[in-house]
Amino acid sequence: MMGNITLLEFLSVGQPVAEHRPFPRFRLDSRAWRAMVGQLAVAEWSVMAMWGEPDEVHLALRDEETNDIAVVSHPCPEHRYYSLARARPSAIRLERAIHDLWGLAPLGVEDRRPWLDHGRWPRRHPLAAHSLPPAEAPFRYAFLTAEGDGLHQIPVGPVHAGVIEPAHFRFHAQGETVVRLEERLGYVHKGISGLLSGTSLDQAARIVGRVSGDATVAYSLAFARAVEAAIGCEIPPRAVWLRALMAEMERIANHVFDIGAVCNDAAFAIMLSHMGVLREKILRANDAMFGHRLCMDRVVPGGVTRDLAEEGAEAVKHLLYGFRKDFERAFQMYENTPSLSDRTLGTGIVPTSLIHRFGAGGFVGRASGRGQDARRAPGYPPYQHLDLTVPAYAEGDVNARLAVRFDEVRESLRLIGRILTEMPGGSFWVPPPHMAGEGLAVAESFRGEVVVWVRMAEDGGVERCHPHDPSWFQWPLLEAAIEGNIVADFPLCNKSFNCSYSGHDL
Repeated sequence: MMGNITLLEFLSVGQPVAEHRPFPRFRLDSRAWRAMVGQLAVAEWSVMAMWGEPDEVHLALRDEETNDIAVVSHPCPEHRYYSLARARPSAIRLERAIHDLWGLAPLGVEDRRPWLDHGRWPRRHPLAAHSLPPAEAPFRYAFLTAEGDGLHQIPVGPVHAGVIEPAHFRFHAQGETVVRLEERLGYVHKGISGLLSGTSLDQAARIVGRVSGDATVAYSLAFARAVEAAIGCEIPPRAVWLRALMAEMERIANHVFDIGAVCNDAAFAIMLSHMGVLREKILRANDAMFGHRLCMDRVVPGGVTRDLAEEGAEAVKHLLYGFRKDFERAFQMYENTPSLSDRTLGTGIVPTSLIHRFGAGGFVGRASGRGQDARRAPGYPPYQHLDLTVPAYAEGDVNARLAVRFDEVRESLRLIGRILTEMPGGSFWVPPPHMAGEGLAVAESFRGEVVVWVRMAEDGGVERCHPHDPSWFQWPLLEAAIEGNIVADFPLCNKSFNCSYSGHDL
């Protein structure tokens, strides 16, 4: 054991990659990589993202004690590498996806089942240097088993009742009590990594902004900041504040609708109606300010594509005054409805130890005591000027996840008021220079940290890009949350997480 060594101290044995900004990148040989995996078992380092290339695997890590971030790369000339899974179970699905896409095989891991590849692709390992012929037939997925008296299985999906993306949930239950839940995802795999390779900057921005449409501003922000870091592009101050305005509006719109949807799954439909009205007010304000209800394609490398008129700022201030009063009335309705509390208190608990082990963020992490927020650490402008408050609770149940949402809506309303008051004038976009380089950026979506890594070409195009959704580390915790609860509480737990299918199934 190497004591309390920091992440950057440990990685100093590797080969630094000079063109990677703003966080360092190091290449590790097989011996150093294996030592790093061993250190992960004892160090306070969290996995932020993991992805591949035809002959190399990459890993973004954060030192939880120093808040330092670094990218670790490991060349794989024999197309295999030592697995992180025993030290960090959050990496298991990432490694399975990397094998499906790039053919890089993790060593020392028991779960070798495909993750994204359902046996229906025209080529296996489609992003590898040498892909393989297609599978002879779609294979039967081997779900894990549970043993005991009186157990039965309940298969749900992948097609669901209602407008919802596909996923399969396999329950093992004893009576009404869930003994085990296992998820199978990948049904909305879109080939994002392949689509982004070798494309123009404008087209890449459009693709990344559509990885998970409900978080389009957060994805666009992370991509734009990664590109700007890679090529050394400094954007106008006004653009920074306009981006923050869009991001906080997106956060409010998603949180209020999720609050209503959770209450609806607890048979309190009137809350969904109230919150649907509030969400519509936010979306209409977005359209009035920026010409799009979701602010899609408004955050781009170099700044933003549309400015905010002075009359637009005044209209939003007036709207938010009434919005705040309606929101607080809805909160009182939630607090004073015993039938809701009976369903949400003590339901779907995720222990703090699991949250830290998986490095889960967003309201899922904060409801179980992990107060990580990318706006504060590593931080990005203009939040250093806004005295950001991050709510956190310890209970880890459905009620705590809703409590975080309520608090975050209030905080976002406060932040928007300050943004509108303190926003500087000037231009809102500069043309990004054509320059080669690599960059990584983190943006806080309403779900948690969106991580984007990009490699830029000399001609201004995108050579490689990898977007990472926070749901990768939250989906497995949903399996833990439902254990010991009744089957009827699964919709409630599932909606309290509201993980992204699309953002996960790259």
